[in-house]
Amino acid sequence: MIRIEQVNKKFRKLQALDNISANFDRGQVISLIGPNGSGKTTLIKSILGMVRPDSGKIFVKDQPVNGDPAYRKDIGYMPQIGRYPDNMKVGQLFEMMKKIRNADDSKTDNDLFEQFSIPSIFEKPMRTLSGGTRQKVSAALAFLFNPLILILDEPTAGLDPLSSEILKEKIISEKQKNKLILITSHVLSDLEELTTHIMYLQEGKMQFLKDLETLQEETGEIKLSKAIARVMKGHETDSKWIDQMFSVKKKI
Repeated sequence: MIRIEQVNKKFRKLQALDNISANFDRGQVISLIGPNGSGKTTLIKSILGMVRPDSGKIFVKDQPVNGDPAYRKDIGYMPQIGRYPDNMKVGQLFEMMKKIRNADDSKTDNDLFEQFSIPSIFEKPMRTLSGGTRQKVSAALAFLFNPLILILDEPTAGLDPLSSEILKEKIISEKQKNKLILITSHVLSDLEELTTHIMYLQEGKMQFLKDLETLQEETGEIKLSKAIARVMKGHETDSKWIDQMFSVKKKI
């Protein structure tokens, strides 16, 4: 569904993406992981058409992303930090998005909309929402239009444990519907339950793209964090990052 061909992107002296090529298909949950600054967000924004690569091509359902923006109707995007008009009320935001998408209410996916009790905050301006509540709004919007592709950037960040579990169960449900899901997260324990494939980026380069079973077999490790640590053993930057992942997990 998504084909990436030799994509490069440079911001001044920073090579954010360095000759990235990959194919993502239906039924896969791709976990994009790597240290801060490794190129994960740049890759996501390139797929969404928010960043234009310097060279290379990206196709979504065989449509080039630098062509007709209509391909985005098949994508649900949950940003790491949702930025919305401060004075817009939550209810107004949802009505606006439905009008933009020309959505049929009978075909919308209201699971998270209802489980996160979004109607109860309809009259609240976006500026008054806590970070966690804003995340719930972003999640409900990402899934609302029943997209074939979901791109979730740090989806559990800021969510309380119950809301995090609700979201993870929803991701698993969508995976079972044969959708393509791309996730970034700094909490590797969140990904273990969800992922089918791991794409590891470092300094803009793809170090590997492997399915989870292959990664476990090659390393002899069941836990995702330990499997990645074994693969990247000897890389100083990555060792520090893996240590941080263990620390995050312990704190949680």
